[in-house]
Amino acid sequence: MPRLSLLALFGLAYTVLLEAMLAAAILFWPEFAANLASFRSMTSAIPIAGEMMQKIEQEGFTAYVLGQHFFKGCNALGTAAAVLFAAPAVAGEAQRGTLEMWLALPFSRTRLLLERWLAGALALVVPVFLCTLTIPLLGARVDEYEPYAPYLACAAQQSLFLLAIYALTFLCSCLGSNPNKIALLVLFVAVFQFALYMVKTLTHASLFRLCDMDVLLAIALDGRWSAPIVLGLATFVVATLGGSLVAFRRRCP
Repeated sequence: MPRLSLLALFGLAYTVLLEAMLAAAILFWPEFAANLASFRSMTSAIPIAGEMMQKIEQEGFTAYVLGQHFFKGCNALGTAAAVLFAAPAVAGEAQRGTLEMWLALPFSRTRLLLERWLAGALALVVPVFLCTLTIPLLGARVDEYEPYAPYLACAAQQSLFLLAIYALTFLCSCLGSNPNKIALLVLFVAVFQFALYMVKTLTHASLFRLCDMDVLLAIALDGRWSAPIVLGLATFVVATLGGSLVAFRRRCP
């Protein structure tokens, strides 16, 4: 099956799963809010989870949605999607023995790579925005009336974070020839980073701090973007894309 068709299929599945998780979480909100004290006592043994519950107690529905949709849903499914879309982009062609035929197309290597990079990037971030657009509609079902702008701003921050993971995996794909090993390696690092996040003494060493509830709440409630985080992520994406272009231009079939 052509890559674009696969991306469309996986992108649709990713969107459906993300939306299903979001809808279930929002519709569960009234019950969650009514039993918040019980849920907080259940998470007291895990300091980081307890801090999240405290933020939900303070900020209510907005913090709950940010935690459920972005930090839990998008970070988990989005990371998996970023790896799935990027790992086989070039390495998959090499593994199947079709890289030479792809390179024989009457286009420059720069164009071939940028088109492939952009297709995967769009498949990764468009579902985040599409699902985010349904938050006010779903919120109205549980008597929570929310504006679109704060959540779309958070979707932009989330997308930038996921693009950094995607760009890194894409670079590895340009350098390697085994997409399965690349995917497993990046996913292992991601799981390790998330494990660090959940340990109070090590949490600030986790890359997931770049798109956690603190960062998202600052954007959603006060419109405060962290310039070092945004510029750092954007620079990383551009740098890894540049590295991918260099590696691809030098690559032999």
